[in-house]
Amino acid sequence: MFLEVIAAEYLREYLIKVTFNNGEIKLVDLSESLQGEIFESLKDTGFFRDFIIHFNTLEWKNGADFAPEYLYRIGKPLTE
Repeated sequence: MFLEVIAAEYLREYLIKVTFNNGEIKLVDLSESLQGEIFESLKDTGFFRDFIIHFNTLEWKNGADFAPEYLYRIGKPLTE
């Protein structure tokens, strides 16, 4: 099964609640992942929070995105 992001909710700072197509929900902290020119704009949390789900992953207006497998790997399981 290919991992896909099916839902995402901005929580705070660089933390996003991400739901994957395998039914798992993870808290993804991207604060350590914003390296490189394409991710520079995302350091502004106002810009960071304005993402969409496009091609089954998170994408921002400047074209920045992360592979769903990466989001899954760095995410922490949601414990409710």
